[in-house]
Amino acid sequence: MSEKVLEIKDITVDFDGFCALLNVNVNVKRHTIHFFIGPNGAGKTTLLDIICAKTKPTKGVCTFYPEGRGSVQLTGMKEYKIVGEGIGRKFQVPSVFVNLSVMENMILSLKGNKGVWQSIFFKLSKQDEETINEILETVDLMDKKDEKAGSLAHGQKQWLEIAMQLVQKPEIIMLDEPAAGMGKPETFKTGEILKKIKEICTIIVVEHDMDFVKQISDRVTVLHEGKVLIEGTCDEVLADETVQAVYLGRGGERNAEDN
Repeated sequence: MSEKVLEIKDITVDFDGFCALLNVNVNVKRHTIHFFIGPNGAGKTTLLDIICAKTKPTKGVCTFYPEGRGSVQLTGMKEYKIVGEGIGRKFQVPSVFVNLSVMENMILSLKGNKGVWQSIFFKLSKQDEETINEILETVDLMDKKDEKAGSLAHGQKQWLEIAMQLVQKPEIIMLDEPAAGMGKPETFKTGEILKKIKEICTIIVVEHDMDFVKQISDRVTVLHEGKVLIEGTCDEVLADETVQAVYLGRGGERNAEDN
């Protein structure tokens, strides 16, 4: 569990004089749930953009350490190639095909099936079908697999999109506020789903809901004004006086929006 899967080294992002990130250094361990938290504008989403190469750093590199093969420098790669290497990202708003069934959405996400129509009429192998069914069981959507994705509740759409990432067999999944818009029962259930998923891949989460962070985090990095303020377990982070002053004391941990 202590094995490193991702190294973020000396990352600085300067947008024409505005420093969004400054000398950020973080190691993410394999099969953990690693949270990035912090107040509005702390640089959390920018950091996810750096990992998946949506944004290019002014300085520094991100390196991925996949299982069973050599390290991969993500900095400078094309976004689609990073996905191909085994790093998936789910954005805050679910992007499922609402007029297709849950099963059709899953088939569409399988590697190598390009295009909606080819995917719908694509003949599933027994192994692919078993994989999809297993993932749908994990996210508690097996009984919804023939229903249209548009008819799902908000939380279920989020779980479907997580499932659509999983079917591509990533080693890392990045989630941007997966609990946003959920009530407490759905948020708790999302946490329990993610705890099961970390057995098969590493999960990186940007989140504001501290109850959710407490429920499932293995490691928490607090960002403030583009710098790492502190990193540790949830208890260690919450006990830190500076964290309490700059973040928790503002009451912004539940609903602030990041830049």
